[in-house]
Amino acid sequence: MKIRQVELFQVAPRWLFLKITTASGIIGWGEPILEGHADAVEACVKELSPLFIGRSAGDIEDIWQVLYRGGFYRGGGVLTSALSGIEQALWDIKGKFYGMPVYEFLGGAVRDKVKVYRGADGDTPETAARAILDAKAAGYTAIKMNAVNRANDWVSGFRVIDQISARVGAMREAVGYDVDIAMDCHGRLHKAMARELLAEMEQYHLLFVEEPVLCEHEEAFAELRRHSSIPIATGERNYTRWGFKNLITQGGVDIIQPDTSHAGGIFEMKKIAAMAEAYDVAVAPHCPLGPIALAACLQLDFCTHNAFIQEQSLNLHYNNDADLLGYMADKSPFAFRDGYVYRTTLPGLGIEIDEDLVREAAKTPHHNLTPQWRNTDGSVSEW
Repeated sequence: MKIRQVELFQVAPRWLFLKITTASGIIGWGEPILEGHADAVEACVKELSPLFIGRSAGDIEDIWQVLYRGGFYRGGGVLTSALSGIEQALWDIKGKFYGMPVYEFLGGAVRDKVKVYRGADGDTPETAARAILDAKAAGYTAIKMNAVNRANDWVSGFRVIDQISARVGAMREAVGYDVDIAMDCHGRLHKAMARELLAEMEQYHLLFVEEPVLCEHEEAFAELRRHSSIPIATGERNYTRWGFKNLITQGGVDIIQPDTSHAGGIFEMKKIAAMAEAYDVAVAPHCPLGPIALAACLQLDFCTHNAFIQEQSLNLHYNNDADLLGYMADKSPFAFRDGYVYRTTLPGLGIEIDEDLVREAAKTPHHNLTPQWRNTDGSVSEW
């Protein structure tokens, strides 16, 4: 399993795929990407590569420690996303070498299937209702909606809350409780508005509210938690177990959402989940990325007891599933039925990448930078 070569491919809409090849020809794939910073992460992977080329791909923990600690400065989105994708590819190689899925190395399967959710959005109550009905017709039993639009003042009047409530109410009226509804605020609200929104949402019995405030306001989560019975989720912008430590121990969240392409990789996610389990906190892995990142999340889901639902990125942000699944040899090996994705026994990450398709897709210009939005008063808005 000696590592011989590293290649990277930027693929539209905003993915970065990593291919690691061993001297014996085993190929492992990872997705080391940070949305809006593909060039920076690609450069970081290349900078780190001399530290693991020539080593055995099976030495995953020691390679992780070397890459994390060896540069003195550590953590943050770019460094940890680079590390995450490398780690995913190493697990893919190790699984293929031994003929086992990654979850078998991490204690074995604890479930046969995992519930997934997709996005369902609408700018009006009518379009929101249609979106959740479409999701239900497609077989989903859970969705997540974007709650707050991109232009929102620091403290707004109740008009903003009322508009959100109308859309959620239309969704609930359309499907009753046949479909769970989660809400994503993207950290666009501030504490006073978040408190008001949570109070208004109590009537709809949501699955969870995600990022009601930005993750850096750790103390605010504990305050919001005291004001609401709705489960509160966050964590897509936290990195490594140290980035989750205070969030978990301060008791402000019910669900953490680490990302296998940002938080440190699959094994680091397993450690974060174990720490969360000790505090009775659930895990719902974040995944707005491509098929490799989703496959890495599913490997974690199948061996992690407190992982209860998975964001299914192939439906959440992009609706051209046929094209996306082409990156997995024209079909997904993970069967989807009745709102669940079922476990496979395929080795490594459980996917076969169509490399010719990846190389062809990498020729297309890559969407990288995030949009810049403004509030109604002209000040910059949270993306």
